[in-house]
Amino acid sequence: MFKSVVSVAAIAFAAQALSGCAATGVAISKRNLDVQTRMSESIFLDPPAPNEMTILVQVRNTSDKPDFTVQPNLERALTGRGWTVVRDPGQAQYMLQANVLQVGKTDPSAAQQLFRAGYGGMLPTGVLGAAAAYSMGSGNGRTIAGVGLLAGATEFVAGQIVKDVYFSAITDVQVSRRSRTKVKSASEQHLRQGSSGAELQTYVEDSEWRRYRTRVLSSANKVNLRWEEAESELVRGLTHSISGLF
Repeated sequence: MFKSVVSVAAIAFAAQALSGCAATGVAISKRNLDVQTRMSESIFLDPPAPNEMTILVQVRNTSDKPDFTVQPNLERALTGRGWTVVRDPGQAQYMLQANVLQVGKTDPSAAQQLFRAGYGGMLPTGVLGAAAAYSMGSGNGRTIAGVGLLAGATEFVAGQIVKDVYFSAITDVQVSRRSRTKVKSASEQHLRQGSSGAELQTYVEDSEWRRYRTRVLSSANKVNLRWEEAESELVRGLTHSISGLF
């Protein structure tokens, strides 16, 4: 009996030490803010003539964080690159349109899934979570249960103190360049009709715009990261990435 109690205490102490070490490892490895921005597809634009450097900027936000604003930063960045921002499409030689689809705390695998889907790709119905299962091997049932409770409680406490937080922003981007020749544009849409039917619409039209599309993933990761700290960095990274196309 005494040996069993000692074994439980020893294993519990080891579990506590390992949980503490894991939390400490996360705190050390993620102590600095890591911000990354990537595009799903590269866009290459021919250098415009000075008299053609007029652009219309239109950014929409359909996420649940309507205060996440990028357009003013984009317009300032483009102006700094020599572009003239206009409001009338008739005066624009280029159009930059973007839609912020998702902003907020998420799981890295969910953000990667959104990113790989590319421009216009469907969003998953929920954020993917990560789970891990641990096995203590064979032994006395009550001993294993006791160790599991102690280790679980220790892990819970450590998790409340040290959290690996990941924020992301997913944005679809369309760049349009006015063409000197007519452009044929073909589209196809599948429209659902109730729960059992669908309607297919196809059309071809002449356009004066050549269009390029991509999806941008901006992410910020740090231990115990707060949204107030991540927001400005996500905006900065997104602004730098999109304005860099011009």
